[in-house]
Amino acid sequence: MAVKDTARKVMWKGAVGGHVRVYRWTNGRIGGSMRGASILLLTTTGRRSGQRRTTPLLFLRKGDAYVVVASNGGLDTHPSWYVNLLANPEAEIWIGSERVRVRARVAPPGERAELWTRIVERNAGYETYQRKTSREIPVVVLERAGT
Repeated sequence: MAVKDTARKVMWKGAVGGHVRVYRWTNGRIGGSMRGASILLLTTTGRRSGQRRTTPLLFLRKGDAYVVVASNGGLDTHPSWYVNLLANPEAEIWIGSERVRVRARVAPPGERAELWTRIVERNAGYETYQRKTSREIPVVVLERAGT
């Protein structure tokens, strides 16, 4: 079982790394959407390692801000990128060829409820993820740094 889990993690890491490289190389023309949903690249700073880590994420717009979901596929643990943002909310996103410095904040309950409705309308899979876990899946708002 442990070998299977390790192999799965290695394969997933390789797939994510490949996605990031292709997205950057093509400025998001390849890898910038999935089933009609837009994808951005989020680069955070590791809370323990200090290394920069990049993750492709589905997003939606809220005015000038970008909204992402820390679903982690419905697992009972938060994704690493989310925990990294809690430790250091300064990050960078790539949308197509545009690189944007952002500051992350977790949407408070009222805003989360409004955003969650929009998120699930666009991708019902998030509702499935929420049913799989006992944690409330965080919704993160990425606002342009300095605004």
